[in-house]
Amino acid sequence: MQSNRFNTRFLARAGVIAALYVVLTYLAGLMNLAFGPVQFRFSEALTVLPFLFPEAIPGLFVGCIVSNLISPYGAVDLVVGSLATLLAAVWTSRCRRRALAPLPPVIANALLVGAMLAWYEAGFGAGFLPALAYNALTVGAGEFAVCYVLGLPLLAVLEQRVPRGRAA
Repeated sequence: MQSNRFNTRFLARAGVIAALYVVLTYLAGLMNLAFGPVQFRFSEALTVLPFLFPEAIPGLFVGCIVSNLISPYGAVDLVVGSLATLLAAVWTSRCRRRALAPLPPVIANALLVGAMLAWYEAGFGAGFLPALAYNALTVGAGEFAVCYVLGLPLLAVLEQRVPRGRAA
C-alpha cells in the first residue's frame, strides 16, 4: 500500500472532489435545499468517499468551505459547517464497514449544524434546546437520506472498481 503523501494524484483527486462538492452544493442551492433546517445537499453524498480515498478528507473540507461562502448564516456556517464536514470525513475514513460509512456525516451534521442553526434562531436562551432538537432532527434526516440513498450506492460502485486500501 502506497503512503498517503501529497503527490500529484492525491492533490488532483482532492481537487476534483472539492470541485464536485461545490458544484453539487450550488445545484442544491438553486433549489433552495443547501442551507437551513431542511437540507438535501446532493454534495453530502460525497462524504462517504473517505472510506476509500484519504484524499477525500481535504477535498471535502475545502469544497465545504467554498460552498459555505454563500451561506445565509455567514461566518458561523463557514466555520461550524466546514468543521462538521472535516470531522465527519476523518471519522468516515476510520470506519471498517461500508454500511457505517454514511453514519459519521449524519451524526456530525445533525449535532453541529443543528446546534449552529439553533443558536442562530434562538441564541443560548430558553429556546435553544427545543430549536436544537428540531434542527438536529431535520438536518439529520436530510443528511441520512442523502448519505444512505445516494452516498452508500456510490460507495458500493466505487468499491467494486477500486478496492479499499488500493485507492492511492
